[in-house]
Amino acid sequence: MKEKKEINIQIGEQVRRAREQARLTQEQLAECIEVSPQYISDLERGVVGISLPTLKRLCTNLCISSDQILFGERPVNDSHALLEKCRLLPEKQFAILSDIINKFIEAMNIK
Repeated sequence: MKEKKEINIQIGEQVRRAREQARLTQEQLAECIEVSPQYISDLERGVVGISLPTLKRLCTNLCISSDQILFGERPVNDSHALLEKCRLLPEKQFAILSDIINKFIEAMNIK
């Protein structure tokens, strides 16, 4: 069995925290970032490290900074900018949902 590196253990713990904050299962996160659920399990336990492309997909899908994963920090963000930046749904589903919400607001005459 491979010896775990301390950096992988620390990053794995941050990945687990970020996943739990996003209320995702390992399987759901794996699907979002196009890896296997086993990889997420291994990553969170510090058995494997994370590649830069995977780190980028993880941060993009969880709407977090790489600092949160690498250093355990969560930067303060403007909530409106964060909502614009974060799209946890695929683009097509996000567009459909946005259209539904906009039509609902129009129907309710909410300005």
